[in-house]
Amino acid sequence: MPSARAELSSVVTALDELIRRVGAIADESASAHDDDTATELFAVERALTGARRRLGRVVTPPTRRA
Repeated sequence: MPSARAELSSVVTALDELIRRVGAIADESASAHDDDTATELFAVERALTGARRRLGRVVTPPTRRA
């Protein structure tokens, strides 16, 4: 599964960028008092962060202790 892990690692990197971008737009929306948009974008940011965390566990599984 090395090639699949490399591909998934690339997806994790893309998710990191999306999380950053969505978070920045959410912050801007909150600053502009566009609360409905900010709320939805923060929810999207949380969902993306969860997806990133789950993919991260696939790409870098925890080491097993003997």
